[in-house]
Amino acid sequence: MTTIDRGKSIFPEWLDRLQVRYMNPLVRPLAPYLPGFAVIEHRGRKSGRAYSTPVNGFQHRGKFYVALGHGRTDWAKNVVAAGEADVRRLGRRLHVVNARIINREDEGPGLPLAARLAGRRLLLFVADIA
Repeated sequence: MTTIDRGKSIFPEWLDRLQVRYMNPLVRPLAPYLPGFAVIEHRGRKSGRAYSTPVNGFQHRGKFYVALGHGRTDWAKNVVAAGEADVRRLGRRLHVVNARIINREDEGPGLPLAARLAGRRLLLFVADIA
């Protein structure tokens, strides 16, 4: 049995670059209105620059979840460092706080099914909805 490093991207590096360069700009205007998508609005932890990053995320029982298929990305590090961010999802704006990156075992039995399944191979970004 092989050990899975949940902190690494499950996608090849070329796909990560393709997504950031071409796919994200196309998806960003639509993501706040599509089921299963959201846009995280955050600031760079070093530059202070404002960013908006499309993600596949969902909310459940007062928390917002994203499976980190691309590993510990800059947006996730930025939000964890700030401890908060705004999320545009399904035409609404949410403010999230207490942002953290976890293994599925860290959250306990309250983790929703989709997060438990994704968490088998991936780290999870979790934040409380304020």
